[in-house]
Parts: sequence; C-alpha cells; structure tokens
Amino acid sequence: MALHIPPSLYHRRFRLLWLGLLISIAGTQMQTWALFWHIRTLTDLPIALGGVGLARILPVIIFSLVGGAMADVVNRRRLLLVTQSAMTLLALLLAWLTLRGSITLWQIYALTAMQAMTAAFDIPARQALVPNLVPARDLPNAFSLTSIAFQTGAIIGPAMSGLVIAYWGQSYTYLINALSYLAVIVALLLMGPVAQQADPERRSNVSLASIKEGIQFILSQPIILGSMLLDFFATFFSSANTLMPLYARDVLGVGVVAYGWLSAAQSIGAVLAALVASQVEHFRRQGVILLGSVVAFGLATILFGLARSFLVAMLALALVGAADSISMIIRNTIRQIQTPDYIRGRMTSVTQIFFMGGPQLGEIEAGVVAQLFSVPFAIISGGVGCLLAVAWIARRWPQLRNYNGDEPRLAQAAAD
Repeated sequence: MALHIPPSLYHRRFRLLWLGLLISIAGTQMQTWALFWHIRTLTDLPIALGGVGLARILPVIIFSLVGGAMADVVNRRRLLLVTQSAMTLLALLLAWLTLRGSITLWQIYALTAMQAMTAAFDIPARQALVPNLVPARDLPNAFSLTSIAFQTGAIIGPAMSGLVIAYWGQSYTYLINALSYLAVIVALLLMGPVAQQADPERRSNVSLASIKEGIQFILSQPIILGSMLLDFFATFFSSANTLMPLYARDVLGVGVVAYGWLSAAQSIGAVLAALVASQVEHFRRQGVILLGSVVAFGLATILFGLARSFLVAMLALALVGAADSISMIIRNTIRQIQTPDYIRGRMTSVTQIFFMGGPQLGEIEAGVVAQLFSVPFAIISGGVGCLLAVAWIARRWPQLRNYNGDEPRLAQAAAD
C-alpha cells in the first residue's frame, strides 16, 4: 500500500491545530510522568500516587458539564485561547515551587486539580472544534491524526522526562511544559475565526436546561452511550500508569531513564497503530473493531502484569497502546459524526467524565489494590476486569456490536 498525505492535513486550520498539539502534548506528557516520579521521591506509599487520580477526577466531575455547555455557547477557538493560557501559568507555578525546593505533596495535588479544572473547559472545546475544521468525510482521518499527535507527544514526553530529571532537574520538566502550550496558542491565533452552528430552535446559553439537554441526547443514543461506558470500564480496570514508578523500581529494578522509556512504550505502539489507521480511507464493521481492540487492551494489560523483564514489559505496553489507539479513533469518530454540531460540546463534556473518570478513578483503585496486595496483582486483576466489562457491554448494547460506520449521520461537519 502506497503512503499518501492524510486528507485532513490539506485543511489549513486543522493542520495548524495538529502541529500545535504535537508540540504541546509532548510537554504535557512529560509533566504527567515527571509528576508521578516526583511524588515517588516524596513518599513510598502507593496510595499517594493514586491520589493524583482523585485530584484530577473531582474537578472533571464538577466542571465538565459546565465546560461542555460553554463550548456550545461561546466561540470554541476563543475559549481555547483562555484555557491554554491558564494551563501555561499553572505549569510555571509548579516549576517555580519545585525550583525553590519548598513544594509539598498537597501543593502538587492542588495544582493538579486546578489544571484538571481548566482541562474540563479545554477538552470539550478542542474536540468539538475539530469537526468545524474538516468536512465530515475527513473526520475519521482527522481523529487518526489527532491520535498520532497525542501518542507521538506521549512517546517524546515521557522519554524526555527521565532525561530532563536526570540531567537538569525536576523543575525543568514543568518549565518546558509551560513553554509547549505556546505552540497551540500560536496555532489558534494564526487560524483566524472559526464558525460554529448555533442551536436551531432556541438561543443557546449555559444553564441547567442546556446541560440536561446534552445528557438526554446521550441517553437517547445507545451507540454513543455504549461506547462511553466501554471506555469508562476498560480504563477503570486497566489503568495503572501511576504505579509505573513502583513497577519500574521495585519489580523490574530499573532507574529513572529506563522508567521514562517504559512510560513511553504505550505511545510507541499507539503511534504505529494510528499511522496504519491514517492510511485507511474507511473503517467498516466499526463496532466489531472497537470491541476487539478493547479485548486486546485487556489481554495486553494482563501480559504486562505478568512481565518480569524490561523488554517483555515494553512489548506488553506497546500492545496496550496500539489497542487503545484504534479504540480511541473509532470511539471519537462514532460520537462526533452521530452528534449535531450545536450540541457537540455538551456531548464531549459528558464523554470527558467517562474517558477521564475511568482512568483517574482506576488509578485510585489500582493504588488501593496495590497497597492491599501487590503492584502486579493490581495490574493483572485490572486486565481481567476489562475483559468482563467488554463482554457485558457487547451483550447489553447490540447496536454497538452491529455498528458498521455507514449508517445515517446525525451530524454534518463544516467544510474548511
């Protein structure tokens, strides 16, 4: 199969956003994995690493629905300029406190919670903006490219975190992340105004009624609801990223540089899978592919929990990332195509609770199980739980299992 330029990159505004995200996500991922290592240097308790998940999920639960409603009312591009600027300032504050040597565990939790609160407004606006930048026919490809940007950043970021911590110091990981947000800010400024559809029946505003409308829409769409629950339970059971420092040090016996590469392994597999997906013009039998990829996700998680060598652990994590990448592309395509533009922000905000709530609550669960039993047991049992969740959802929502991808669309994306 001859390689070709992905069609979504022919659209200038999406291309700008994609390049900005490619840089920014690398900085964000570097900070994320550096933060886990930072906490590990402050305490030996696994539950303390699980506390990061709690600090992230509470703001998402509280603010996501408001953030989604706002993304349908205000201009999404302008909202992103505000949220990206706020996250820049928070990363700078984290760098400054660390550089002073006065940072505490509770300050890390507080700043993490504030960043999660900002993300609750940022993510719905960013995901809902993509269909405004490309036509509907190029939307699956756009999400493939977005996955590549995310996973490429997730390779570079964790790998850099180990090197930066080892040679420069912890604070520089946060400083570099702050600078990386400027790439998205510049992209948003260069792309110019972006039009979006308003509610065709009434004047939109941020209210309980508008939030309720978004929730009711999702409950009325079994394919969207099923994909959200699949995402939540799979990531709840199979999330153990915050345990990676413990696994690296105590199970595999490796140092900070190897930890950085281990942390990047999932994204290496994800990028390879997304590159293949970007060359596919149309996915058929999308429901079967989605369910199959999550099964592979759970099996690879079990393999990782059983691994006792660095190379086997790297391979297992690469398989985890590849399966998750395909799953994410299909999930995002289904949801965005089956959602009208005027309600996309609210749909994405509910989705955000599921796709962020699953892994963050899962990190808490993994920390508790690891504290009571062991780190490998927490990972293996999570993989088993993921497989059981797939079986239940496939049986409960046969519409998802039978979804092909060429069904009538509820939404039409705006052309560039």
